Amino acid sequence: MLFILGLTNSLSVALQRKDQDILNAMSLVKSTKQQLCKLRDDGWNSLLTKVFAFCENHDTELLIMDDVFVDPRKPRKRSNMANLHHYQVECFYTVLDMQIQEFNDRFDEVNTELLGCVASLSPIDSFHEFDPLKVMRLSEFYPEDFTSVDRISLEHQLGLYIDNIREDERFANLKSMGDLAHVMVETRKYLSHPQVYRLLKLVLTLLIATATVERCFSAMNIVKTSLRNRIGDKFLNDCLVSFIEKELFDKVTNEIVMKMFQDMKERRITL
Repeated sequence: MLFILGLTNSLSVALQRKDQDILNAMSLVKSTKQQLCKLRDDGWNSLLTKVFAFCENHDTELLIMDDVFVDPRKPRKRSNMANLHHYQVECFYTVLDMQIQEFNDRFDEVNTELLGCVASLSPIDSFHEFDPLKVMRLSEFYPEDFTSVDRISLEHQLGLYIDNIREDERFANLKSMGDLAHVMVETRKYLSHPQVYRLLKLVLTLLIATATVERCFSAMNIVKTSLRNRIGDKFLNDCLVSFIEKELFDKVTNEIVMKMFQDMKERRITL
């Protein structure tokens, strides 16, 4: 548990950061996956050595790996396997294989390529990661939003877009793609580069449609308890909004709520 959680904890914390750079995140995913594979291939002996050292330091009985494994749930039934096979194959390898398979499912080649292409629109360091080929490849992921004519128009816009943006001082110190979209609207450059702006909006929607949705489903498991199993959709939605947007609701004072109810209709007494 300490080995696996120790390897994945840094990645988990990094992926939850709102200001996480996509390229750095994907690089961290790749490194974590490599470490898990390395642990599976060469980590058993070092783990066993640490376990035996821990047992000796705390006067705990040591298991003999060549003895027959006894299932504590069925102690009278012969398992026909050694302790070594159980702990190495059925525990160690199985858990690591589950972790590696989860990485492969969540970060397959298509998702990795998509996120790599998304990073090419990043404005950090004066659009250092900008790559016209990756931007064109990114548009191919949205066939319903970019026709063949739109992609040709996008290809013609990219050279003018990057030169125009880099020469404008208002785009010099941007930190995220959300800032880029905001400044493009303020400077009305979204009218000059409509295809790039459309692609930028799709990318921003992609981020919302993944992490935010998963957080909402996690919140639903907390809000919709066994005592609320017959809750209606509207009431459930109101409860979820209050639970998810805690930071915003902390700014709402009791006086504001009372004033709102007072303004809704006339009452017999003053709230």
